[in-house]
Amino acid sequence: MTREQTPAPEETAGPRPRRLTYAAALAALEGLALVVGGVWMLVEGFTGDPDDRQTAVTGGITLVVLALLPLLAARGLLALRSWSRGPAVITQILALPVAYNLLQADSMAIPAGIALAVVAVTALVLLVNPATTQALGIKGPGRAQDGER
Repeated sequence: MTREQTPAPEETAGPRPRRLTYAAALAALEGLALVVGGVWMLVEGFTGDPDDRQTAVTGGITLVVLALLPLLAARGLLALRSWSRGPAVITQILALPVAYNLLQADSMAIPAGIALAVVAVTALVLLVNPATTQALGIKGPGRAQDGER
């Protein structure tokens, strides 16, 4: 069904909160970073050491496919789709252990770990914000029947 055929509920008819836009931008940023990392791994796999070719190609394809989750979530958040908050939250929760592992490395990965941790925590805070949940039309536990009264 198109958007013209499905009218928006009253809660989502208003303007999109700035926090929701920021959360969508952070999810899209993570998705783009995954795409860039995946493409880089693919290029390295095809042009680099032949012993690691299969691992690099598999890892690159995996990263590109994983990038779909935050990119679709970002698109859904911008369109005020209530389903999009779940994938966005899952993406942030999965990013936290990755950030932790980057922070444990003794290399140039530490700044990347710090940046990823900051982005993930910030996006989580924005996604669970009451203004965001209200704009997406998400009702809290025990409030599913409030709209029927």
